[in-house]
Amino acid sequence: MISRLFFYSFLIAILYSCDPFDYNKSRPNVILFFVDDLGYGELGTYGQRFIQTRNINHLAENGIKFTQFYSGSPVCAPSRSILLTGMHAGHTYIRGNHEYSERGDVWDYEKMFNNPNLEGQYPIDENAVTLGKVLSEAGYETGMIGKWGLGPPNSNSIPNNMGFDYFFGYNCQRMAHNLFPPHLWENKNKVLLDNALVPPSTKLAENSDPYDEKSYDLFYQKEYAPEVMHNKAINFISDNKDNPFFLYYASPLPHMPLQAPKDLVQKYRNLIGNEEPYLGDMGYFPHRYPRAAYAAMIEYIDLQVGDMIQKLKDEGIYENTIIFFTSDNGPSYAGGVDFEYFNSTGIFENKRNKMKGYTYEGGIRVPFIVSWPKEIKESRVVDQISASYDIFPTICDLVEVDYPDNLDGLSMKPTILNKENQNHHDYLYWEFPAYGGQQAVRIGKWKAIRKDIYKGNTEIELYDLENDIKETDDLSGSNLDVLRQVEIIFKKEHSKSSIERFRLGYIDGE
Repeated sequence: MISRLFFYSFLIAILYSCDPFDYNKSRPNVILFFVDDLGYGELGTYGQRFIQTRNINHLAENGIKFTQFYSGSPVCAPSRSILLTGMHAGHTYIRGNHEYSERGDVWDYEKMFNNPNLEGQYPIDENAVTLGKVLSEAGYETGMIGKWGLGPPNSNSIPNNMGFDYFFGYNCQRMAHNLFPPHLWENKNKVLLDNALVPPSTKLAENSDPYDEKSYDLFYQKEYAPEVMHNKAINFISDNKDNPFFLYYASPLPHMPLQAPKDLVQKYRNLIGNEEPYLGDMGYFPHRYPRAAYAAMIEYIDLQVGDMIQKLKDEGIYENTIIFFTSDNGPSYAGGVDFEYFNSTGIFENKRNKMKGYTYEGGIRVPFIVSWPKEIKESRVVDQISASYDIFPTICDLVEVDYPDNLDGLSMKPTILNKENQNHHDYLYWEFPAYGGQQAVRIGKWKAIRKDIYKGNTEIELYDLENDIKETDDLSGSNLDVLRQVEIIFKKEHSKSSIERFRLGYIDGE
């Protein structure tokens, strides 16, 4: 029986007098790197002066670097939901991290390993239209490598049910709190790794010497998940080099814990010199050389990007592969990260309460780079205000696939192809039902934030980002007309969540 895809390909071939298979081969591949907790200031191309990111810098030097691009949320799971659904935080199904502990002791690592029913985060709606589904139905081979975080293994919300033909990686973000985990998942199958089970937050053995590197051997096992997963990503390219493919590469790096290949750690030890050990008092695992380890984790991402590019070149498909690179939210302050040393938020205020978990610039403005050698011939720096919910329609538009017309995102195809008919957002909207409850909006130069919603706070902070990028001078008292606009947007863009945990206190009448 002739498949629907073959029929349409054949029809197009007749219309354009070409082989139907040539049409399929001419469609661009897409790789979407979505790394975890990488700050705006942690790449060389965005101002990082210490950590070496040559391959990512090269992408920007030969592609497009966005300077005003935002994640959809300041933490992990909702950012992934927003990315894959094209709906902002006031509309998307998953709006916060939700471990739904009514299942049992979900934070017990050993119990979670033995019982998959305790793994995973709250599931996305099984009927949700995702980027993976749309591209798969259009004939793309779809793969997802890395951290899922949008539904447990026994739910309908696993990658294979959400539009991905192939999946390999972590189902659960709690399990990803160890980069030498006891298992990963391949499609619907649990894959055991040759690693001992070491629960997150395990400390050094009693009476061990914190200055002796051997005291930390427990936290280095045999199979490093980022390496294992990367090899699967390379294989996915090999297996699909003759088909148009979409690879969603959701690396768990540089999210804690501090675990990186020892040769890279040694490289940064030599650069940094001696440093005090991290003993685990801010969560996750201890490490003898915390700064060196963190720098090594970020460079390891860069090396994997370089390896991926080389693979595309070896297969002769680099020119017609669109590469997106971005982060799920701003940098972390936990787990031994010295964000002050690395100036992780870059040009924004580098404070703990203005990074991951918060809707200030440091928590949601992230790197965003686009490369497509076939179409992008000259590098550009773009200051267009955009967000991760724009990625869904952008990818579909670039590969000429129809997408739902009710998305919150806008296609950035005209900008990427340097055309003049680009549509722009009137504003960007965020909400976050955690860290006190927050709403935020970006309107032109203005950034408005309402925080501490659960405490009944109704006041709104207002910042002029053109003159106050660090958001230190609240101008709400002298710009009441802007505040009125903000209030209207807050009401318009927020829809009450069907999930109690994601509701916004008094705003939802609770």
